Amino acid sequence: MKKLLFVLCFIAGLMTTNNASSQGFLKKLKDKVSTAVGTVTGAKTTTSSEGEATVSNTTNTGKPTNKGGAGLTNTAPPDVKAEIADAETAHAAKNYSDARYSLQQALLGVEIQLGQQILKSLPATVDALNADTTQNVVMSTQWGWNNMSIHRVWKNTADKQLTVTIGNAGIYSSVVDLYFSNAGMMQANGAQQNIKQVRVKGNKAIIQYEASKGYTLLVSLGQSSLFVLEGVNFANEQEVMSTANTFDIDGIKKLLGEQ
Repeated sequence: MKKLLFVLCFIAGLMTTNNASSQGFLKKLKDKVSTAVGTVTGAKTTTSSEGEATVSNTTNTGKPTNKGGAGLTNTAPPDVKAEIADAETAHAAKNYSDARYSLQQALLGVEIQLGQQILKSLPATVDALNADTTQNVVMSTQWGWNNMSIHRVWKNTADKQLTVTIGNAGIYSSVVDLYFSNAGMMQANGAQQNIKQVRVKGNKAIIQYEASKGYTLLVSLGQSSLFVLEGVNFANEQEVMSTANTFDIDGIKKLLGEQ
């Protein structure tokens, strides 16, 4: 959380800098969104995934690097009805701490179910790219619609790939809104633009190109949600925008409860 707050403060300072600085902003934002899919620390995490993820840590303190271990098994989301029943029992017994915990678990279970519903609504094929279901992820890192990520990858060869991450994370959206309100002055330098504002089906968006990573498109879905599309080895900006427009953005917004 401290790191995220630092990023938010740092972004405010970037608003008065040139276009090159804005690229650094978007890279940090994209890294934060992408990192949420694969690595979560410090908060209770429930993950629903058809694939497996591994995290490798290195250190310079002389401590040996772990080279084995079976890891953790993936568990089912909390049973919403059972958790609500437990909350009622605990509340009746005036065990308010357990009642609160069970209600939090119930909310977490609802959020995972919502994420799975959104994941199922995504197309199996996009522009001749097939979904790699082994990389499907639905994850929540907090209770109550605070930090949800839905992740899917499409590809047909090792050279071309599309990744979509849908996140209900208010802090990311706040940073994007801050950028939208100040991006005009960043785009008025007359140079070739590597980052600019666009719209996807009427929704505000930012598109960026990096030679080493390809295209990144961030679409604001409302007050607290983002649709992030990453295209590797896409021919041009027009192809990225055309691909983005094949997604049912309004349907995703409706499922998320965004206006």
